[in-house]
Amino acid sequence: MKAPMLQQIKGKLIVSCQALENEPLHSAYIMSRMAVAAMEGGAAAIRANSLADVQKIMDTVDLPVIAILKRDYPGSDVFITATLQEVDELMAAHPQMIAMDATGHTRPGERQLPELVAAIRERYPDLLLMADIATVEEARHAASLGFDCVGTTLHGYTRETTGKSLADDDYQFLHEVIAAVSVPVIAEGNVATPEMAAHCLSSGAHAVVVGGAITRPQQITRRFVNALVAPA
Repeated sequence: MKAPMLQQIKGKLIVSCQALENEPLHSAYIMSRMAVAAMEGGAAAIRANSLADVQKIMDTVDLPVIAILKRDYPGSDVFITATLQEVDELMAAHPQMIAMDATGHTRPGERQLPELVAAIRERYPDLLLMADIATVEEARHAASLGFDCVGTTLHGYTRETTGKSLADDDYQFLHEVIAAVSVPVIAEGNVATPEMAAHCLSSGAHAVVVGGAITRPQQITRRFVNALVAPA
C-alpha cells in the first residue's frame, strides 16, 4: 500500500495548498479549489495543513495528500505535526502520508522523535511518514528511525540554518542529503521558479514541493512589487 504513492509522485510536482488563519485565503473551501487548480495544472499530489483542509481537499480531488497539522506549543520550536495527538486528528481523514518535524529540537509532551515514530507505526502501520528536516544529520537520523521519505522543508527555518536556502552553493545541501540517505528525498523550501524545481529533480530529488510561489498570491504580488520599486 505504501509504494504506490511514492511511485506516483516520483519525478513530479507536489503543490502545497496552505493558508494560515492570518492569511486572506484561509478557508478549507478555498484550499480545495487551489487543489483543483493544481491538479488541472498537472500536480501529482497535494500537501495541506489541518484536518479541515485535508478532508475537504481529499473530498474534492483524486490526488494523494501529504497531511500536516501546524500547532504552536509553549517552550517548543516544533510545530509541524508535533505529537501523536496531531497524527490522530489527521487520521480522521485517512491521508496517504503525514509529514512531521524531524529536527533535533525538543518536542512537546513526553514522547521524543524515536518514541513518537514507534507509536505511530504501531497505531497506523500503513501510513507513510515524511520527515521534515533542516540538516544532513537530521536526515540521517530520520532515515534510521524508519521514515519513508525525507523532505528538506525546514532548511533555512531553524535556528541552526537561519539565512540558508536550498539553492545555495548550487544546491549543495540537497546533494548532501540525497547522498546521506537511502530513502527518497523530497525537495521543499523556497522553490520559487519552475527552473529551480526542475533543477531539484535533475539533482536527484524524488519529487519537489512548491507552495508559496503557486498558492500564496500575497507573496507572489510582493515579489512583483519589490521588483518594480527596486532601483534599476
